[in-house]
Amino acid sequence: MGTIAILNARLLDPSSDYDGPGAVLVEDGRITEVVHGGGAVAPAGVTVIDAGGLCLSPGLIDIRVKTGEPGAEPKETLKSASLSAAAGGVTTIVIQPDTDPAIDDPAMIDFILRRGAALGLVNVRAAGAATKARDGVRMAEIGLMDEAGALYFTDVDRVIANTRTLQRVMSYAAAFNALISCRPADPWLSEGAVATSGELATRLGLASAPAIAERIQLERDLALVEQTGARFLVDQISTEGALETLARARAKGLEVAASVSINHLCFNEIDIGDYRTFYRLDPPLRPESDRQALIEAVRDGLIDAITSAHAPAPAEDKRRPFGEATPGAVGLETLLPAALTLHHEDGLELLDILRPLTQGPATLLGLDAGVLVTGAPADLILFDPGAPVVIDADALKSKSKNSPFDGRRLQGKVLLTVVGGRIVHDTR
Repeated sequence: MGTIAILNARLLDPSSDYDGPGAVLVEDGRITEVVHGGGAVAPAGVTVIDAGGLCLSPGLIDIRVKTGEPGAEPKETLKSASLSAAAGGVTTIVIQPDTDPAIDDPAMIDFILRRGAALGLVNVRAAGAATKARDGVRMAEIGLMDEAGALYFTDVDRVIANTRTLQRVMSYAAAFNALISCRPADPWLSEGAVATSGELATRLGLASAPAIAERIQLERDLALVEQTGARFLVDQISTEGALETLARARAKGLEVAASVSINHLCFNEIDIGDYRTFYRLDPPLRPESDRQALIEAVRDGLIDAITSAHAPAPAEDKRRPFGEATPGAVGLETLLPAALTLHHEDGLELLDILRPLTQGPATLLGLDAGVLVTGAPADLILFDPGAPVVIDADALKSKSKNSPFDGRRLQGKVLLTVVGGRIVHDTR
């Protein structure tokens, strides 16, 4: 891999709260030296990259990425998802288990890890299903998948409605400190809903569910966390009421983390407009008051991970009536510029935005990445936070083009992505 010296950079390291000039030396795939301050000189015989004062940070870690492989490769393959991630500065992706067949046994975990490693692009990891075939009834082989390298366990968008099943899953997982993740959505209140209840949904005639459906389910899940002692991740929290419940659980000392989709930080229900299906998401978009509450939760550190919620869907699945369109959006390539809107428009510090994109998910999943420290993997990105970009969905590397950011003017461009000391994306 050789030795690389990245000089004249603005280092952004959430783990040390350092935002200032510096340099990083990389050798054999790891960071061997971090210099704070200007004037660093590269050793003789190394490859020098002059950052020109641009931002150098740990690579992004996206813990919620869907692909079509295996089972639906026309939507997305591990290769196309990895290329998208590299272009977006995402150096680690965690594949969701809602594939066909589901990732619900150690052999499937091994397949994802081996296939991802063979591509030689970004770090590809996997989450395992909490129940067999994600049926919500039969507990999956959590212990064996954990040994095989699964980072956490989830049934993704399917709620485990059977409380006894979820209790057993949590109790078993707690025995070896495995992380369980659930989407909080009361299945009876949310059944068939494509929007949040309110004036807009009524005017558009869309089937809707009240926002309280999220808090109701979260209250149940957290009661089980308290009873079993499990480590728990609230998947894609999206309402102010659920944030209040999360804060109370944290105050009680429960080991509870939360992720939020970048879409719910950037859009509200008004963006649905005249039934624009690229904004058909699950959970559905919320009122502006919820979006603002989520932004404040990021600012305050209540949110542990910001995800792209990358969910590819081909045009034929999106060009349908709103209620029939497949939910979800691609987001790997747009994750960083979208997140930077919180800096440019909402005044969040860059470190506060980068923390749940790097150090936060790394700490949650027990990875030694997401930091600029000696000995850490050399997973790095160089980006210009002020560079104007116009998102062109057709130009995205994903096989599916269902981006709600299509045509949007954003700021922030990834110029260089380094994974394990290897340059996997370079547009300098």
